[in-house]
Amino acid sequence: MVMVSLRQLRYFLEVVDAGGFSAAAERLFVAQSALSRQISELERELQAVLLERSSKGVTLTPAGRTFVDEARRVLTELEGSVALTRSVARGEQGTVRLAHSSSVPFAGVWPAALYVHLQTHRGVSVDVSTLSSEQQQDDIEAGRIDVGLVRLPVLRPAPTLVCETILRERLLLLVPKGHTLAGEGSVSVAALASVPFVSLPHRERGGLSYRVAQLCQQHGFFPRAAAATSRKATLVNLVAAGFGVALVPQSLAALAGPDVCRVDLEDAGADSEVALLRRRDAGELVIALADAMRRAVSPA
Repeated sequence: MVMVSLRQLRYFLEVVDAGGFSAAAERLFVAQSALSRQISELERELQAVLLERSSKGVTLTPAGRTFVDEARRVLTELEGSVALTRSVARGEQGTVRLAHSSSVPFAGVWPAALYVHLQTHRGVSVDVSTLSSEQQQDDIEAGRIDVGLVRLPVLRPAPTLVCETILRERLLLLVPKGHTLAGEGSVSVAALASVPFVSLPHRERGGLSYRVAQLCQQHGFFPRAAAATSRKATLVNLVAAGFGVALVPQSLAALAGPDVCRVDLEDAGADSEVALLRRRDAGELVIALADAMRRAVSPA
């Protein structure tokens, strides 16, 4: 393996630009003997003579002419990498990976806040994806994503992550058009004990379906399963198709089409929370985006 140091590259280029060792040594504030030794070591490492020495100065050999271009390219790329790293560390440039669960639709205030954020952070780009709350936890811990928007509860929260509640939404009842409850102004959760739900919780996952099951159990029953169920945003389509009903936050209910009716819930506490996830040791770029998402729903 060739072991060439950055110092040797800089010294070599300085000798070339200065036209000789004496002038280069003065520019670099080093002894001429030390400079000459570094260039000799560089040539020995490359197994090539780079400079022809004479009393009038130095001239590049054919190998030297090739190497000088490569040396300049390496140093330019390194300087660019250093500048980029410093810029990312200051929160000025880079890519942030943002994920949201399907029950936290990335619509309305979220993309609007993201647009404003990126207008003031011109060197930043954001990659948006959809992941379950549990998958977001795993991916943030592993460094695969940076910021998450999750629907609580999150089961087995990771101690290395910050999980901050930023939004509380009322739950609404979605029923298919023509359903017996479609014309009601409001209903109680208890009145839903006998109707089929198109979403049921997974025993190892939290999120919206888990919260809905908690609410139903507080009113004395566990949700009855419809013939077709989903824990994703597709549950709205299952309601529209007539499979059953669903309790969803207002932001998800807003995506329902004309074949779905929205009914208010009478019960106090019939709500759901959205939280923001990030690593405790997140960098400035990530924290800035997290702050923008928080301000979108909690401007105070």
